Amino acid sequence: MNRPLLLAIGIALVGSGTGAVAADMSEEQKTLYALGRLVARQTAVFQLSAEELATVQQGWRDAVTGADSAVDMNVYATKVNELATARRQAAAQKVAEEGKAVVAAAAAEAGAIKAESGFVYLPLTEGDGAQPSGSDVVKVHYRGTLTDGTEFDSSYKRGEMSTFPLDGVIKCWSQGVAMMKVGGKARLTCPADTAYGDRGAGAVIPPGATLIFEVELAEVVSKK
Repeated sequence: MNRPLLLAIGIALVGSGTGAVAADMSEEQKTLYALGRLVARQTAVFQLSAEELATVQQGWRDAVTGADSAVDMNVYATKVNELATARRQAAAQKVAEEGKAVVAAAAAEAGAIKAESGFVYLPLTEGDGAQPSGSDVVKVHYRGTLTDGTEFDSSYKRGEMSTFPLDGVIKCWSQGVAMMKVGGKARLTCPADTAYGDRGAGAVIPPGATLIFEVELAEVVSKK
């Protein structure tokens, strides 16, 4: 982990208050509070317990006040990344296991097709137009959610369809949309290994997440 991020962790964790009322904050305090929230997203992978948070706070206070380090930083600074990796993998495995039940339920729906790669394709409206393949460029409307229903992306909300080559998206999409015909609509239930895997995607899609998309294929823009 780099020094700026470690510094940010310290800024966010200094003090042990239970939270301030925004109306009582100055503009600078509000900005610093927002910084703390942003840093929390960056360090969410550690999934710190209250006890662990207190230990991190102790390390920050000791560094700021110039107190002697309780550990050999030449040894333990490098272990921060190791801990982050271990926590990320554990979290991804848990989320992936939870997603298996969602995939199984989707596969059990009438008309559903489970692909060899593991995603589930459920036609909602059959199309009667062209069918894309390979690296064809398509235009679609879509809505993406986590298994708890949290929406993380929607072309409907943006008011504009998305255009992309099928070989430039996640496996669930490249294979799933290729099963559709223009004018059709389908639901794709995508386990992590056909989506963003153990890395997740930013602060929105957690590692190991199973994703659910409703996709409308509007046009095959060009064939390659």
